[in-house]
Amino acid sequence: MYKAYSNLTPATNTTPVTAHDWKAASTPSIAPATPVISITGAQQNELLRALSRSDLERLFCQLELVALPVGKHLFDFGDKIDYTYFPTNAIVSLLYVMEDGATTEIAVVGREGVAGVALYEAERATCTAVVQSAGYGYRLKTAFLREVFNEGGALAKLLMRYTSAMFAQMAQNVVGGRHCSIEQKLCRWLLDRLDRSLSNELKVTQDTMANMLGVRRESITVTARKLQDEGLIQYRRGTVEVLDRAGLEAAAGNCYKAARAGFEQFRSDISAAN
Repeated sequence: MYKAYSNLTPATNTTPVTAHDWKAASTPSIAPATPVISITGAQQNELLRALSRSDLERLFCQLELVALPVGKHLFDFGDKIDYTYFPTNAIVSLLYVMEDGATTEIAVVGREGVAGVALYEAERATCTAVVQSAGYGYRLKTAFLREVFNEGGALAKLLMRYTSAMFAQMAQNVVGGRHCSIEQKLCRWLLDRLDRSLSNELKVTQDTMANMLGVRRESITVTARKLQDEGLIQYRRGTVEVLDRAGLEAAAGNCYKAARAGFEQFRSDISAAN
């Protein structure tokens, strides 16, 4: 459903016009269509779905549906965060970027959550947020989010619960980076995306996986081949298909279980609250 706006201006030219000219002059020019935000659309994001209808409608004056193409930077380290993003079918990587350009993923956000929460005005981004899987999401001005958060209602409680789950994910990534094998880390990385994907196919290259995990590409090549030989995944150029999720979870071990538990607790909490 779309809104359409007329752009009519009063005529000031008194020169007589023909019938053809009149038809052309009387046809309104239409501005580009603007998507209308709907309850159903916004509820594709789990965090927004957890809000009551009245709380969600309160956000509508500022909520905006946006396309999130692969590679789009939502914000970079040190930026003032102008918008908070609630993905629906897009997946966003939160990255730490070194001075030499090397990157390591510290967390991932999909339809279960939110990226770019800035709860005080002078706050700056402590990481870089890049869209890794294309899709859509809803964005909200951070100034308005702070206003609603400071009221201490349902959205504030949800954001605090989600932040706790996000900390658990980040902590697991730190521990896993030090104590888990490359195979465990790759399995956990694939599962993190599978949890946020609408299918069992992931569009990703070996270069991307290596950059996100902070390892050499050759290590990813060897590990992916091993997982494929074991029947856990099928790798084609630019696409990973997960064939055996249970097997992938077993291979990831505790490298995945702790972070998963944090988000399962988050989902359980918001379900109980409703």
